[in-house]
This record gives sequence, structure tokens and C-alpha cells, in this order.
Amino acid sequence: MPSVRSAVLVAATCLLTSGTVFAQAQTTTQAPAQAATCGGDLSAFLQGVKTDALAKGIPADAIDKALAGAQIDQKVLSRDRAQGVFKQTFLEFSQRTVSQARLDIGRKKIQQLSSTFQRAEQEFGVPAGVIAAFWAMETDFGAVQGDFNTRNALVTLSHDCRRPELFRPQLLALIEMVQHGDLDPATNTGAWAGEIGQVQMLPKDIIAFGVDGDGDNHINVKTSAPDAILTAAKFIQSLGFRKGEPWIQEVSVPENLPWEKSGLGGPLTAGEWFALGVTPRDGNKNFANLPAALVLPQGRKGPTFITYPNFNVYLEWNQSFIYTTSAAYFATRLMGAPVYNKGNPDQGLDDAAMRELQTKLDNMTHDVGKIDGILGSGTRVAVQREQKRLGMAADGWPTRELLDAL
Repeated sequence: MPSVRSAVLVAATCLLTSGTVFAQAQTTTQAPAQAATCGGDLSAFLQGVKTDALAKGIPADAIDKALAGAQIDQKVLSRDRAQGVFKQTFLEFSQRTVSQARLDIGRKKIQQLSSTFQRAEQEFGVPAGVIAAFWAMETDFGAVQGDFNTRNALVTLSHDCRRPELFRPQLLALIEMVQHGDLDPATNTGAWAGEIGQVQMLPKDIIAFGVDGDGDNHINVKTSAPDAILTAAKFIQSLGFRKGEPWIQEVSVPENLPWEKSGLGGPLTAGEWFALGVTPRDGNKNFANLPAALVLPQGRKGPTFITYPNFNVYLEWNQSFIYTTSAAYFATRLMGAPVYNKGNPDQGLDDAAMRELQTKLDNMTHDVGKIDGILGSGTRVAVQREQKRLGMAADGWPTRELLDAL
């Protein structure tokens, strides 16, 4: 079950741009204003939010402070309507995001905040590299956290009738943060979808997993690196991270494998892959008994990895396969792993050819989702099935050869 976070964002990165534009509230005719849980008159909507917050035991003065001056932000709505998954390959995206500069900064941060990172691993079982990689990819270690007013963003997305069930609880959690003195509703800024702070977390998660890392009796994930690091660690633990276990491991592969068994959710253990000739580049076979998927972001001729159960945490964080594989790889680099072997992957398809392939697959009753030119999970599965049917190496990487064969 995807987390609210990953249901809200399936983007390549949370680095955001430019300022907020405020506008008048939308109007709808779907329900009387006083009864509406979304849409309608903004004042009536906010009164309903206040009623819900009072029912949660939040004092009226904290609610009034949180909601005073709240406005609909049309720029948030524009971002919400326009969001999409990037179309870069794994090599393109990972080489851009896992830069030497970021690695140098990340290692320096881990050293500078060593006691905080040690505490994160001791208390929550999450290694420094895992946290620091998310920290880098989400906000460049806190440098770019977004400039949307968080309160207005959540009011806007709760008032909008597209997905109010996701955002109204986040708005109520933000009011609770105001009650605790952990957020100034008038000045706090973050991502367009309401994420806050150096690792971009939603208010409900901050309430549930917030840790006061610097001892000031407040949880400020925006300005306090110790608070952000420990809160992220506790949140990652809650997603099921298993202490002392790997998450991803680069491997070399032989020419011939049962490629149809590759892909997320594969049926083998790491040891079974090793027995078939898959070889860890670091030589570590200590986790041979764990379930392991052979993942081939650009087919069997490109970079190759096996993922372990802890990789599922990355998919909870963000559902984009390219983002999650890059973030997992980034974490291993911060922990000392070498640069991956780029290999020599087959040429992929351009946007028009990918859409043509998806159309063909859709006509063959494969569920590829929206025909959008994006190599999502549905398209990868369909490609793999057709490759197997046609006697090709079923590695899930779409090529011109496959398109022509179809």
C-alpha cells in the first residue's frame, strides 16, 4: 500500500522553483457551502476544517492562528495538474543526481554530524548513507526546500475536490504543528504539495515520527539538520527498513540467465541468483538467504543490481523506479561503493516510438496504463512478457527490435 507521500508525488526530484501566486477561492455547485468537505466558499470550507480540528482536541486559538489569512494558491493547482514522471533513463538521471560534488558534500555532512547519524543508526537501524542520499536528492542538503507557503498549499489541495481525502488530514496535522509551536503558518514554506523541510516530509509524518535532535524541545525539520536526520530515520524505520541488511547491490551477470525472472518481485533468493552466475561486484554474499530481485534499469547490457527487501522502503518513499534506484545507488556510494559499470545498453526508444510500442501492447490487452511515452512498471512488465513470447531475452528493456517484431 503506497504511503500518502508516494501517492502525492511520483516526481524525479522535489527541488522547486519560484514564488507563490495567491488568488481567489474556487467555487463549485456540488454541495451547499456549509456542508461541503471540499470546494465551495472558502470561508465555509475553513470553518469545516476548524470543526474537525476542534474535534481532535486542538485549541481554538491554535486553529485560528493556523488558518488566519489562508488563501487559495492557483500556482499550487497548476503544479498539481501538470505533474508527471520524467522521461530520463537510469544512466541519465543517476549520473546527473549522483554527482561528485554531492558525494563530497554528503560525506562531509556525515562526518560533521557523525553523532547524529550514529544515533540514527543505533536507535532506528538506518545507516547514514541512506538518510544522506535522500537529504541530497530531495533538497540538496537543505539548500532548496521550496518556496510555496505550506499552509496555503494544503488549504488549496484540501479545498480542491480532486484528492481532498489525501490533503485534509495533512492540513489538520499542520494545525497541530502550529499548536506545538513547531511551525509558523504565515512564513513556513516548502514544496507545492505540502512537504516540509530538509528531507521533504508531510505534516502527518512529522507529527507521527518527529524527533527533537538538537534538544530545543521543538521539531523543526526545516532549519535543524539533527531534527531532520532523526525524523527521517524514524520515518524510514516505520516503512519497514530492516537493520543490518542491504538494500541494493551492484552485480555482474553472465550472458544467459532466466531473464523472465528479473524485475521487482522476482521469485528467487540472492543465493539462487549467485548460483546462476550473478556475481556481486563487492564480493559480499553474506545475505544469500534473503529474497532478491535482479533489476535491470536499462536491460541486461546496462547497469545491473540485485535489490533486497529494504529496497521496498525506497518504493514507499517515491514510486518512480528510476528515482528509487538512483537514490539506493547513491546511498551505497556514500557508504563506499565504487561507481557502477555503465555497460553498453541497447539503444532505447524515443518518445514517439515508445508511444507506438505502448499502443501496440495496449491493443494486445496488456495493461500499460496511460499511453504517455513513459517506461512505467506496466509497460516494463508487458515488454518482458512479449520478449519471452517472441523468444527474446526477457529483460524488460524496450528496443527497436521488439517494436519491429510486434
